[in-house]
This record gives sequence, C-alpha cells and structure tokens, in this order.
Amino acid sequence: MTVLVLSWELHIPGCRSLKEKRTVVRSLKDRLRNKFNVSVAETGFQDVHDRAEITVALVASDGPSADRAATAIDRFVADDPRAVVGRTLREER
Repeated sequence: MTVLVLSWELHIPGCRSLKEKRTVVRSLKDRLRNKFNVSVAETGFQDVHDRAEITVALVASDGPSADRAATAIDRFVADDPRAVVGRTLREER
C-alpha cells in the first residue's frame, strides 16, 4: 500500500477578491474529487486573494499505481487555465 500526498502552490492571475479565489479553488477541488476520487483541501494562503495551496492525498495498492495517478493529477492541475502552478511538493509513504 502506498500513500501519496501532493501539494501545489498556485497563482490565480486576475483574481481581485477572496470570493473570486474561492470560486476557482472550490471548482478545482470538486473536479479533482470527482475525477480521481481523492481527498483534497486548500491548505495554505487562505487569506491571500491571488494565491492558493491545494493538497491531495491518495492511497494506491502499489507504487507504480500511485505514480500513474500522481502524474495524471499533476497534469490535470497544471492544465487548469485559471491557475498557474508555482511549486509542487510530493511526499510518498
């Protein structure tokens, strides 16, 4: 069994309020949950209107399965046109 935690520091260009940011972050979190069946939360920069940190946790039966899922999830986050990925962190247990 492999547990994988992925975090992305995101910049949300053109976002002028926390309300606008919440719309983008909530949408991304919901789409990640629905598409990949993972746990996801906003874990940083809650009071900053143009930045966010999103963290995903997933459990897989083996390392290669976890790697494939992580690659797909990372690509999904990077392809979202509303946010620019600044930094990515990955922790495997």
